[in-house]
Amino acid sequence: MNKDEETMAINRTGIQGVPSRTKDLLESLSDAEPSSAGDADLMAAERNTYVGAGLAVGHPPPAPAKEANDPAADVRNVLAVGVLVDKLGERLAFERSGVRLYDALIAKLDASGKLEGGPSRDELVDIRDDEQRHFKMVQKAIETLGGDPTVVTPSADLAAVKAMGLPQVLTDPRTTLAQGLEAILVAELVDNDGWTLLITLTEKLGYKVAAKQFREALQSEEEHLAKVRGWVERLTMNPAALLS
Repeated sequence: MNKDEETMAINRTGIQGVPSRTKDLLESLSDAEPSSAGDADLMAAERNTYVGAGLAVGHPPPAPAKEANDPAADVRNVLAVGVLVDKLGERLAFERSGVRLYDALIAKLDASGKLEGGPSRDELVDIRDDEQRHFKMVQKAIETLGGDPTVVTPSADLAAVKAMGLPQVLTDPRTTLAQGLEAILVAELVDNDGWTLLITLTEKLGYKVAAKQFREALQSEEEHLAKVRGWVERLTMNPAALLS
């Protein structure tokens, strides 16, 4: 199917477009037999048996060497630093994914061309480069704490699962630049909250230099979010952009 045929195609997913068949369809539902026994309550009960087993998504990273080897270190502080390294691992994974998302969006822009009200290529490259700088900054922060930036922490693992749909939207050749930007908007919203939480945790543990760097990163991310919001809004108001 070419683009002209696609544009002319009719969406047949709704049943109300053919009222004469709707009654027959609804009546036939009572004749349909489930393919397996049980219902939603049974599925929830089955999941809860695993909840009761206390299984976890991954394991916390080892405590940073300088904290774990200090006999005077407060145990609660060692645990808190472990939480910080876990969340740093999450931020590291997210910033790396951000670079890839913007690379995919730049490729989509190259294919569609610049749209009125949308981003320029240089603007997207600048944001992609910011994400890469943030990735390297977090990597350095983990190393400074004595952690291992190659560890996939539990929070990093969960972040990857939660964001699985975003690269699928960006790399789908059928999606438009406007739809790609909507996926980027989801990532930027999560990213902003992630940096805010990381700053709070870092300040509480007294890592002032790192907290200052993270606040600068958040300021940059807030600018990204404002730009992406603006592009999404302007392209949504431009019907031609929705098909480009």
